[in-house]
Parts: sequence; C-alpha cells; structure tokens
Amino acid sequence: MELTSTASPITTIWVFNGERASLPSAVFLTLELAEQWIKEKQVSGLLTAYPVNTGVYDWAMARGCFQPKHSYQQLPPFIQRFTSAYLEHLHYENGERL
Repeated sequence: MELTSTASPITTIWVFNGERASLPSAVFLTLELAEQWIKEKQVSGLLTAYPVNTGVYDWAMARGCFQPKHSYQQLPPFIQRFTSAYLEHLHYENGERL
C-alpha cells in the first residue's frame, strides 16, 4: 500500500535559544506550539524561524540578503557560524513576547 499525504511539506521550524544559552533548548513545528511552551515555562530568550533542508548561509544568499564581499566569507569557518537577522525572530522575557 502506498502512503500519500495531502499535508503541505514543512519548510520552517521554530528554534528557541534561552537567554545566555549556547545551544537551543527547544524546537517546534509551529509558532503557536512554541509560544505555548514559552509562556508555560516562563522562559526568556530568542525564538527563530529556521528554513528546513538548507543552511542559513545558502538561504540568505538565495534571497539576496547576503553576498560574500571577501574570500574568507566563502570558507567553512565563516559558513559554520553564519546567521542572519533576516530570519524571522521574536524576543521573550519571562514567557512574554516583547
């Protein structure tokens, strides 16, 4: 039996990085689930929408948000630390969106 899905593919996940944390503490499929957890736990930090199946570096370049100006900006040490303020992101303090 072949399984088919009419649901649209997931293109974004929501990643929560707590205040002063080095690594994410939660990942959600929807903004609603993320905000419910943030409010329930009364946590502070940053919730960011990340593209699925691509790196932020490639995502930013494909959208014209970033173009390398120096050769080092095309090397692994730069790419592996790359992030973009163009990613949708929300700030929270004690469970409340700022």
